Amino acid sequence: MFQNRSDAGRQLAEGLMHLKTKDPVILALPRGGVPIAFEVASALKAPLDLVLVRKIGVPWQPELAAAAVVDGDHPETVENEDVVRLLNITKDFIKTAAERELKEIERRRALYLEGRDRIPITGRTAILVDDGIATGATTRAALRAVRRGKPRRLVLAVPVAPPETLEALRSECDELVCLSAPSFFMAIGAFYADFHEVADDEVVAFLRRARENLKAGGEAGGADGETSTVRTPPAASERR
Repeated sequence: MFQNRSDAGRQLAEGLMHLKTKDPVILALPRGGVPIAFEVASALKAPLDLVLVRKIGVPWQPELAAAAVVDGDHPETVENEDVVRLLNITKDFIKTAAERELKEIERRRALYLEGRDRIPITGRTAILVDDGIATGATTRAALRAVRRGKPRRLVLAVPVAPPETLEALRSECDELVCLSAPSFFMAIGAFYADFHEVADDEVVAFLRRARENLKAGGEAGGADGETSTVRTPPAASERR
């Protein structure tokens, strides 16, 4: 179990140190992925940016993803085909929900990025980070959106995810790093002692600190005041 997202981020960074010299850009899935991505960006001394994706939940079970939508010049919606088929989720429902979530994405972009342009990823190593993966619909949408930016290498990095979801996502990225892939998987939060909801102001603060750290040219301390250190990657790291 991880103490919190910052702890998970520092551990995840250890499994990504081989990419430090590969011109990385760290891309966080807000909001939960931002504290983890901050630690990774600090350890790799890389810029931190966002990929704004919104889950489209099943009407009677919002935490179960039927699809996900990602913003951009051409917004992309990716369906969780098994869920859609099993629960008979209609195309009209997904379309309406996608339009609603895109409005929320635009609100968050204006709030989080404070007018800052996206960091270019073309020809660079793009490392997509989240606090965990459940069904994979949101992650798949994000990976496909990032791929459109033509990075030289696309890496997916998360602390925890179920094995079947990881297997389904392997073809979407060039490398996959996951610290823990338990066969019994109920919810991402079950693997954290502290899994509080990350607030908007926390996201803004992490992004500001990441920019300040990069300008200073030094490795940042953790969100709880600890200094990121390089340790031997956990044995459970899974790479491709």
